[in-house]
Amino acid sequence: MATTDTADYTALDPFFGVIQRGLDGLADGAHFFDLFAADAVTEYVVTIPGYPRRVDSRAALMALYAGYGDGIRLHWAGDLAVHQDREAGVVVLEYGVAGKIVATGADYANRFVSIITIRDRKITHWRDYLDSYAAMRAVGNGAPAPE
Repeated sequence: MATTDTADYTALDPFFGVIQRGLDGLADGAHFFDLFAADAVTEYVVTIPGYPRRVDSRAALMALYAGYGDGIRLHWAGDLAVHQDREAGVVVLEYGVAGKIVATGADYANRFVSIITIRDRKITHWRDYLDSYAAMRAVGNGAPAPE
């Protein structure tokens, strides 16, 4: 079933675009969420306090991302590098995003590595790593800059 109502997710459009470019020809779907199998598992291995470590379905992932624009609005995503193991059905995406914190107008930038398993042209497992210091500094919790 295709995702039809994407209005709640426009703050993530640059992120969605870079992922769709990275998975072009490997996974099917008109929108980022359509790339996922209904029972896909998403894991956030390196994350920030209060964020879930695991999400157990496409519907739960959509619910998690629905409020993203209340906190951060992205205006760029790029620096994409794609590495894949065709036999194992695994793709590693490296990319960056940039935007603004809604409450303060502060700049936000982060780098990610996403390890994605694809079966039958749908994402079945997503393991995500991010720069947690960049995220925590952006939202103003006083995290120190990494050395």
